[in-house]
Amino acid sequence: MEALSHNFVGLVTIVLIFGLPVIAVVMAFWSFMHKKSKDKEVRQLIIENHTDPETAKLLIDEPKKAPKPGTIDVGNLRFACMLLGVGLGAGIDWLADVSTKSIYFWLIVAFGVGIGMLCSFLVELRLAKKQHPTEDNWKAE
Repeated sequence: MEALSHNFVGLVTIVLIFGLPVIAVVMAFWSFMHKKSKDKEVRQLIIENHTDPETAKLLIDEPKKAPKPGTIDVGNLRFACMLLGVGLGAGIDWLADVSTKSIYFWLIVAFGVGIGMLCSFLVELRLAKKQHPTEDNWKAE
């Protein structure tokens, strides 16, 4: 019975490690779309009610600054790849039945994070080459 509960806990852990980043991305996208629709409604109401420009400026949020030309914002990509790497490392640990008190557990998890960061780097490199194929893509910001 104890082995069954140990396997169940490991399985739930793996599902949550891989599932939570996916759920976080979906919820962030849903939140962004919901905010966008609310902003559209506010703008429509401002136009319909003929609100003066000074009040309209107070009601409408200023848009965020656009990233500098030639740069790519990949912070979320790095974080997601690191989380997937942690999940990969934890999955390998679970399959190998490594104790969490052992140093090998942390070494395998760290290896998973390294693999995630390597994947993130390769994707960033490909995106940078696609955005500016002839320019030097790794300028200091």
